[in-house]
This record gives sequence, structure tokens and C-alpha cells, in this order.
Amino acid sequence: MTVRVADAASAAKFPILANGLVEDSQIRQNVRHATNVIQNKRARVVAEQHDWQQLRESASKIKEHTLQYLDRYLEEFESACIRAGGQVHWAIDADEANRIIVGLMQNAIEKNGWTREVIKVKTMTSDEIGLNHALEAAGIQPHETDLADMIIQLGEDKPSHIVVPALHKNRTQVREIFARKMGLPELGEKPQDLTDAARNYLRDKFEKVKIGFSGANFLIAETGGVCVVESEGNGRMCLTLPEMLITVAGIEKVIPRQQDLEVFLQLLPRSATGERMNPYNTLWTGVHEGDGPREFHIVLLDNGRSSILADKESRQTLHCIRCGACLNACPVYSRTGGHAYGSIYAGPIGAILTPQLQSMKHSQSLPFASSLCGACYEVCPVRINIPDVLLHLRGKVVERQQNSLSRGVSIEAVAMKAVAFIYAHPRLYALGQKFARVAQKVLVRKGWIHWLPGMLGGWTAVRDVKQLPDEPFRDWWAKREAAKRDEPMEKSYGG
Repeated sequence: MTVRVADAASAAKFPILANGLVEDSQIRQNVRHATNVIQNKRARVVAEQHDWQQLRESASKIKEHTLQYLDRYLEEFESACIRAGGQVHWAIDADEANRIIVGLMQNAIEKNGWTREVIKVKTMTSDEIGLNHALEAAGIQPHETDLADMIIQLGEDKPSHIVVPALHKNRTQVREIFARKMGLPELGEKPQDLTDAARNYLRDKFEKVKIGFSGANFLIAETGGVCVVESEGNGRMCLTLPEMLITVAGIEKVIPRQQDLEVFLQLLPRSATGERMNPYNTLWTGVHEGDGPREFHIVLLDNGRSSILADKESRQTLHCIRCGACLNACPVYSRTGGHAYGSIYAGPIGAILTPQLQSMKHSQSLPFASSLCGACYEVCPVRINIPDVLLHLRGKVVERQQNSLSRGVSIEAVAMKAVAFIYAHPRLYALGQKFARVAQKVLVRKGWIHWLPGMLGGWTAVRDVKQLPDEPFRDWWAKREAAKRDEPMEKSYGG
């Protein structure tokens, strides 16, 4: 079975990618500005909700219940969707999903004589399986219609954020891409100029292309319905105008009842874009004569999700509703941007999702791409305890390294065992402190150590170390207790 998450399997380790990106001041400025704007908007609209914490708890419970009975709800969704005229396909991995989707499009194009094109709603899941590459290899041209995704596609770039894929690009850079790719040398730089150019570019696609493609924010088991939320209206065009509509959705996207949307549609827009509600909420169930596409297919994708479901410690990862709030709050992401994660899933959620989708075989540096400050947990609308999952995955990475015969015994593992042994023996620990205080003298500059030799240099490459104090806490405490014992006892008088 091939489990693929875009290029994550072949990407360099996070520290290597991050080191290059933190030197790019333009990216840091763009990312920090965009995330600060979204965070401030989010804070305002969340403060208006007196029951925000209750909504978070409700969403978490709905997700927890659904995952516990996931097989039942997926079968219920399949039955309801088929009754409504939809066709359901199951894909174990990315390769199978791409074969199904490309095959459906090829057959429809040949049968009806349609142009070899497809218009797409924003969907991270199609990026996860590398669908655009599969379509292009089959001679089918995908057109991204979401503004940010269109910028990424035309600029031959990769997404940097779950909700705002092009937030690392500023207005001038977007103008340059549009002017070059759309043949508009005189294009202005104002937001209105750019949106007008995008609208004119896409209008012809909306009118002529006969195949639409989407992801899904939610699948509703009781009705077999699909829900897509978006802010630009392009999604509504892709979901209603084409003759044929194909949707791909991870199996974790299912929820039991349509009424459950009441909870999620309050949490998602506030967390994702700082809006009280999404401008466009599109729901459809199967096909209806004279209304929308005549043919609807949905591909239910596993691609590693079952293995996550089987791990009780990290199962909560599948609660994610792809709002991106954790990215906006993360101090690590704000300094590196999304490209440092080597995956289409960036930030804290990417740090736990990407390695698990690949059964911990790749992207093993990502669980360590965090300061464990907990900001991601505080803003998560479905209460995913990302720091706990990060620690769980770090343990798996270390265990995997220790059990790998090809790696042998690592220097880091030996060093950590030595440190653990010293910590367990107070006299050795005290002796080590004395040695360190002497050794640091040649390294200390104005109370700080800015450079350490050898492997220890990995620490000082990105941070400074405070010098060890002349008197350790244990010695100070011992003197304090001794002084107490030498004090004369106060007289006590009975009442």
C-alpha cells in the first residue's frame, strides 16, 4: 500500500528547511502580518460567543463519538448517498484514489466529447494525494479556482497554510505572477485590480468546463449529503455549473447528523478566517433532475487514516476540521512559514498529521518542530491536545530509532542514557555541575554562552544559553536548611 502526502516522503528534515527559511525576511514579514491579522479578527468574534468553550467541547464529543463508530457512520453515509443518486467509491491509498478519479474523468470526456479540463474547489485532500500531477500525466488540465490556490498554481509554488495557501506572498508578488501568466503587463497592484483579473481569467472556465471537482468539509451520514464552506463563491460555481461532479473526502470527515453542523458552522469560520459565518455554505445530496450536476461521484479516502484511528493516544488527530487556527497561533510556524514542514499540512497539525499518515516512516523530524507552548491547544476549536500527541509521537520516533538495526546505536541515545544515569546519582550530578562550571569559563560572554562545540552546537545555533550560576540550587538549599537548624528556638508561652 502506498501512502503519500504530497512530497513529504522525499522532503528534507524540518531543521534543514527551517534554517533556510528563517533567513528570508520577506517570507517572515508576510507570514507574521497575515497570521496576526487573522488572529486579531478571530479573537474579536470568539469573544462575542459566550458559549465558545461549550461549543468546543460539543464538537470534540461529536468527533470522538463518530470515530468510535466510524464504520457504522460511513456505511450509513454510503447507503444514503446511493439512494439520493450519488455513486460511492472507496480508496485505500493515494494511488487508488487517483486511478478512480482519473478513470471517471477519462470515461466522461471520451463519452461526451468534453474538453480535457476540470475546475476545482479548494481541497487539501487532493493536494495530499497529488491529484493535479496525476491529472496532468493523463492529459487533463486542472484549474484551481480558489484565489490563493490559483496564485500557487500559476506561480508553480507550494501552499504555505491550510486556509490561506498563498499567505507567504505579498500583493506585489501576486501582481507579478498574474501579469506574467495572464498576459497582463499593465495590471495594477490594487486588490480590486487583482481580483478583477482573477475573475476574468476564471469566467471562461466556469462557463465551458464540464467537470467539477471538490473536497468536503463535512459528510452527513443520515442524509448522504456533502458540505463545502468557502468565502469567494468559486466553490458554488464549481459545484453547480458542471455536468459531472467528483468529490474526494477523508473518511474522518463524516458526522452523524445534519443538526451537528450547527456546532461546526459556528466554530469553523471564527477559527479559520475570523468571520462569524462563511459567506458560502453549499450542501448537496446526490443528484436532482434539472438542478446541478447530472452525475455525482464521491471517493472516500483512507490513505493512512485507519492506522491513526487504531492508536488511542493520537486518534484525536482525526478530529481536525482544517481551520488553520493552530498555525496562526504557533510561534514556530510564524517564523518559518509552511514550506519548512515539507508537506501540504503545515504547522502544529501538520507536525502530528503528516508523520502518522505515513505510518511514522517519514517526516520524523516534524514532531520535534514545536516548543510545546500549548498555544495550538488553546485555539483548537475541537480541542485536539496537540502537545500531548507531539510527545507521544516523539516517543515513537525515539523507539523506532532504537529498534532500527540499520541505524545501530546512535550517539544521541548513548548520550541520553549517560545523562539519565548521572541524574539518578546525586554525587555524580554534583560532580558534573562542578565540571561544567569550570568548563564554561572559556565560553561565557557577559553572562551568556553563544557557542558550544560539536553536537552541542545544534542548541546554540538557534538560541543562547545562560551561564551556570556559581552556586547551584542544591547547595543554596542545603545552606538555608543548615542556617535554620542553627537558629535559637523562639520561646513559647502558654495562654
